[in-house]
Amino acid sequence: MSGYSDDSSSLPKDGDRELQELLLMEKQKAQFHAQIHEFSDVCWDKCMDRPGSKLDSRTETCLTNCVDRFIDVSLLITNRFAQLLQKSM
Repeated sequence: MSGYSDDSSSLPKDGDRELQELLLMEKQKAQFHAQIHEFSDVCWDKCMDRPGSKLDSRTETCLTNCVDRFIDVSLLITNRFAQLLQKSM
């Protein structure tokens, strides 16, 4: 056996915390990107009847409203979960 020991308890706690924060940030970025793709798909299916070289005003208004409502609902759900989490602590 070599003298190498895989004792992770000797790692500094600050490094563990920094790693956890980095992982959390990356997870949040991935969730954000997934959410963007989701509302892009939903709004595209809802608003685009016939793709053309430019958006007509009806389609543009529909897309704007769709994205705004999607963001509103996402924020509402996120805030509600945060409230529930705070109450459970």
